[in-house]
Amino acid sequence: MTAYVFPGQGAQFEGMGADLYESSEAARNIFHKADEILGFKLSEIMFSGSAEDLKQTKVTQPALFVHAMAKWAAFEHEAPDAVAGHSLGEFSALVANGTLTFEDGLKLVYERALAMQEACEKQAGTMAAILGLEDEVVEEICGSIDEIVVPANYNCPGQLVISGSQEGIRMATEKLTEAGAKRALVLEVGGAFHSPLMEPARVRLERAIQNTTFHQPVCPVFQNVHGQAELNPEAIKINLIAQLTGAVKWTQSVQNMISSGVTRFVEVGGTGKVLSGLIKKVNREVEVSGL
Repeated sequence: MTAYVFPGQGAQFEGMGADLYESSEAARNIFHKADEILGFKLSEIMFSGSAEDLKQTKVTQPALFVHAMAKWAAFEHEAPDAVAGHSLGEFSALVANGTLTFEDGLKLVYERALAMQEACEKQAGTMAAILGLEDEVVEEICGSIDEIVVPANYNCPGQLVISGSQEGIRMATEKLTEAGAKRALVLEVGGAFHSPLMEPARVRLERAIQNTTFHQPVCPVFQNVHGQAELNPEAIKINLIAQLTGAVKWTQSVQNMISSGVTRFVEVGGTGKVLSGLIKKVNREVEVSGL
């Protein structure tokens, strides 16, 4: 069984998609359609923008979504047996398995990006990568701090990203270092993604999702909020809304995909290496490649 997986923020790079635009008519159509839907030349920013341009949440999220969908259109691939996406990548996964149309997916991604950027501007927060500790230790220490600080990304065994207020992250990184973390590195991100500080964005995105048609998917999506397979369109909606303030359970998603019979993972979009590296740290036996 083959699972197609789609990366989220952090997988962007300068010049992304320019080669696809030149080499594939199907990809060109995706870029033209995206520019038309958004009402601005996202493709120009992707092809020629600086790293700083691409770091803006309102650009990064639609750029990664469009890049993944251009690759999906440009290259031959088998019908997926399962799909999953890391955070933002879940929207790409839902287009790949037929739950969302490309047009609706892009509109939701852009709404999500604007909502998250607005939430970040109103409430200062940040994130930190914690390396070399058991998840349970990180969870316990975050829970002991009288500030907003929560586990946000369960990326692979021994790598958990936490998210919260500036003070909460400062206190947590201090305590986690004392507890034996190999590294407790504050990340250069726009805000406290996947934490309660994203609640205003969740409310705004919920309205947009509830007004969008979700179709019956052709295969399960393993969703971030619980790492489990989902086929019910209404349940997929609920989980996608909860994802904005909930943790990304990527380790659990990969483990559950393997338990369900997946032996091959294909990463679609971004640099093509972000999720592949994490999957190999979860299980070295599976086959991993990029599209």
